[in-house]
Order: sequence, then C-alpha cells, then structure tokens
Amino acid sequence: MQPIRSALRKSFFLAAILSFLFVGGIPAIVLGAVNGIGAVMGIGIGATVVGFYGAPVAWVGYAEKRSLYRLVSAVVEEHIYTVQELSAQLSLSEKNVSGKLTTCFQKQYLMGFKRVGDELKLNENTALSETVHAAVCPNCGAKYSYQGTHSQCPYCGTPFSEK
Repeated sequence: MQPIRSALRKSFFLAAILSFLFVGGIPAIVLGAVNGIGAVMGIGIGATVVGFYGAPVAWVGYAEKRSLYRLVSAVVEEHIYTVQELSAQLSLSEKNVSGKLTTCFQKQYLMGFKRVGDELKLNENTALSETVHAAVCPNCGAKYSYQGTHSQCPYCGTPFSEK
C-alpha cells in the first residue's frame, strides 16, 4: 500500500499548494497595486492564474487517486478478490472496477497479486535465480562456488568456464 499512499500524499500536497497560490495571489495583486510594487503584483497575478487553473485539475487528480486507494485498501486490508465483490463493496459498476484494477496494476499499486480473469490471486511465484555451481581449481585444488558459466578461482586467479 506504500506506493499508493505516497502518490496520494503527493497529489494532496500539490492540490493544497495550488489552492493556496490562488488564495494568496489575490492579496498580492492588491498589495502590489496599492503600493506601486509591480513585481509583487506580477507575482500575485501569476500565482492567481496558476492556482485558478491548476487547483481544480489537481483536486480532480487527487479524487481519482483517492478512489484507487479505496480499491487497493479493499483488496489488501479487506481481502476482497473478485470484481463482482469489489463492485458491490465500492458501489461502482464492474466495468469501472475492472478499469481501476488495470490502472492499479499498471501503476504497481497492487504488488504481490496477479489478475486471473475477474479474480485477483496472490502471486506465489518466486524469482528465478542463477544456479550455484561447485568447482575445484585445476591449478591449486581449491574448492569454490560460482554462478553463471564463467568464473575465476578466488585464490590463484585461474579462469574456469563450464563445458
């Protein structure tokens, strides 16, 4: 749940900052105009414009991430694993839930799960690793282990390759 929490936190702070820019830009315009300070007025105008257009977009983005957070929470904490159950729990259509699940997998918010049709299953696959080989050095007789097809004796430096 950490990736979605981090994204949600960043989205919230961006929306809050843009909202404060909008609110703070208006007094800066007034103070700059009244006192004849063009730079303050220009900064106020810029902050107001950025906040006016950016804040609604940022809050909509935050709401979408919040919706994804609720879906991830239902899967991870409430152990609901089918699209039908998730749609009933979240009061959303199955098509909408399916699309949100796809988004969660693309953004790696649902780590450790895999999607099989309309169900989520725990991903119990293990990572593939290279085989560890045991070898005896032909020069010094030292026993050592290595991975891959080529190695070198750690004691005398003789190269060794698997045949």
